[in-house]
Amino acid sequence: MANVRFTTGESLPLEMHKVRIVQKLNLPPVERRLEAITEAGNNTFLLQNRDIFLDMLTDSGVNAMSDQQLAAMMIADDSYAGSATFTKLDSKLAELFGMAHFLPAHQGRACEHIIASTLVKPGSIVPMNFHFTTTKAHIVRNGGAVVELLIDEGLKTTSEFPFKGDLDLGKLRQVIDEHGARNIPFVRLEAGTNLIGGQPFSLRNAREVAATCRAHGILTVLDASLLQDNLYFMRQREAECKGMSIREITRALADEMDIIYFSARKLGFAKGGGICVRDDALFAKMRELVPLFEGFLTYGGMSVREMEAIVVGLDETMDEDVISQGPQFIKFMTDELVQAGVPVVTPPGGLGCHLNAMDFLPHVPQRDYPAGALAAALYIASGVRGMERGTMSEAREPDRSEVLSQMELLRLAMPRRVFTLSQVKYAIDRIAWLHGHRDLIGGLTFTEEPAVLRFFFGRLKPTSGWQIELARAFRADFGDSL
Repeated sequence: MANVRFTTGESLPLEMHKVRIVQKLNLPPVERRLEAITEAGNNTFLLQNRDIFLDMLTDSGVNAMSDQQLAAMMIADDSYAGSATFTKLDSKLAELFGMAHFLPAHQGRACEHIIASTLVKPGSIVPMNFHFTTTKAHIVRNGGAVVELLIDEGLKTTSEFPFKGDLDLGKLRQVIDEHGARNIPFVRLEAGTNLIGGQPFSLRNAREVAATCRAHGILTVLDASLLQDNLYFMRQREAECKGMSIREITRALADEMDIIYFSARKLGFAKGGGICVRDDALFAKMRELVPLFEGFLTYGGMSVREMEAIVVGLDETMDEDVISQGPQFIKFMTDELVQAGVPVVTPPGGLGCHLNAMDFLPHVPQRDYPAGALAAALYIASGVRGMERGTMSEAREPDRSEVLSQMELLRLAMPRRVFTLSQVKYAIDRIAWLHGHRDLIGGLTFTEEPAVLRFFFGRLKPTSGWQIELARAFRADFGDSL
């Protein structure tokens, strides 16, 4: 985003685009919000869009598309096989990442399925900077285990460290020595590490991880779904990268990787995904799974119109003015909440602003899901839908014992090119009010608990009547205001 100074001295993010298509929003009264969250089983995933004012659940598939993307969709080649649209996307990815092969898939978790099915076997150990929910589920489903090797700084919610997503090289070497390289099919690096607050890794760290892997004959895999945020932070925070363009940083990172996969619902501002592969034999092995689970090799579950949009979106991702808006809006929100005394993850990362639920609700034990409770409370107080990223997002042990998350975060995603500054200020105001009434908030307990990815469609109830009391406090303080 442009560096624009205001005469007031304020530092405000300035949108480098104009709005030409709008979608009407609805802000229901607090009484309806209480009813809606109860109907949804206190799971924000199960709320109906008609009851949501600001949808900060995710950045996946909800980013605004540009006029150039929409125009590109009108010229798509919808041939079942041999589509010129596929060739265009294939060529664009080869240009950016320098890899010989591309396999299309309908979204990121489909890529995870193909990679895990190809490379993971019973007893496999997969080191990574930090896990993502669906990534871990696919690895475990194929008999493998995830080992998180995040640097210690990464688990400090309040910090000034610029690259909290870095993988600890000493820990990696220990894992290789302990388990043997033959039992490690790949090491995964996640750009914009989701579950620790959208925190980036450095280009230097990626190079060091890749060098260690090459020395032991281990593949390196990059989850590039949140790459654009990570690229922005490399450009802003890493000395070497300050003199490089976004394209140059992209290629420097890609050159260290053996496999790159991504969800285009994030990277590319459209809906789809894919796997880029360097090795011919590995590509041939993965290719067999695409027609079985996705579709033919030149569409792989994607609409050709979405593929045309992704081509344009990838070029837009190389534009710093475009990819800076999300991080700058997130920084603004984070800084304002810090000033209001609200506990948040710092430094601000990509993806969204993250509230630290353990410090926000120190009286709510982890077994009562404080991040999930905070998500429900914020919806009641504001109509803002966030996403729990804590113990609810973990999976139980085989003996059904609870796995307590290392962090309890409420993620307030910032879909790219979607919200206005006044909407962000509204969310800040309601969060600050909620923090002032945090003693009213209690915990949650499951009433319906799926065995796999329970946070998506599990249902919960409050451990007391705290939600009714919170709604009453809102009405008492705000009168007839929504």
